[in-house]
Amino acid sequence: MTRVALITGGASGIGRRAVKAFADAGYAVAAADISRGGVAQSVDGLAGKHLACAADISDETQVASLFETVERDLGPVAVLLNFAGIMVTPGVGQRPSIISSELADWERTFAVNTRGTFLCLREMMRHRTRKPVAYSRIINISSSAAQLGGHNGSAAYIASKGAILSLTKIAAREAAPLGLTVNCIAPGVIETPLLRSVMPPEADEAYCKNIPLARIGSPDDITAAALFLASPQAGYITGSCIDVNGGIRMQ
Repeated sequence: MTRVALITGGASGIGRRAVKAFADAGYAVAAADISRGGVAQSVDGLAGKHLACAADISDETQVASLFETVERDLGPVAVLLNFAGIMVTPGVGQRPSIISSELADWERTFAVNTRGTFLCLREMMRHRTRKPVAYSRIINISSSAAQLGGHNGSAAYIASKGAILSLTKIAAREAAPLGLTVNCIAPGVIETPLLRSVMPPEADEAYCKNIPLARIGSPDDITAAALFLASPQAGYITGSCIDVNGGIRMQ
């Protein structure tokens, strides 16, 4: 039976690359994003049966509806990849200080990055409680910025990604009896539209001097780690954070 992967944030960046990578690996992929047009482009041309789903993951009702649609049309979700995320900034290269931050931006960031991850994770656990799936997986996205307390992200972004580190651990404990593993990936600086919303290309050379591997990461670097965590071979890994950051943060 074809395994089903549900990927949030599938319209762009790492999420879009993950849609293709998981489809190429033989998964039936449901790509979800607030923009249906974006995810339709992500699944266009891929071999096999895939879905493009419009959903606001910060909305409890829409998340429940998303899972119902995916499981009705493709089958039970075996792998949930919580890849949706936003970063609110005043402009490229401008990092808002805590003092200048607006409460509305804080709330919006947490609504998508943290609440959205929680709602999707909770729905996955509810569905797999009712109908277990072998080698079921949840893969969250945190950030090296949350581990380091820095880079170019706002306080809201860094704190929202820090919450995902803790959420991953408690979810891993509660999901373990289901045979469901829960892990997260903490990307470093990755070439995505999100990165370019805070860091212009002309800053790359100077920034790469801080990275032992001396390059900006690729979405492929993240999807490779996600494919491993989704595999049966990763069955004894849960509650972990996989650092994919070129060595900028070594634990």
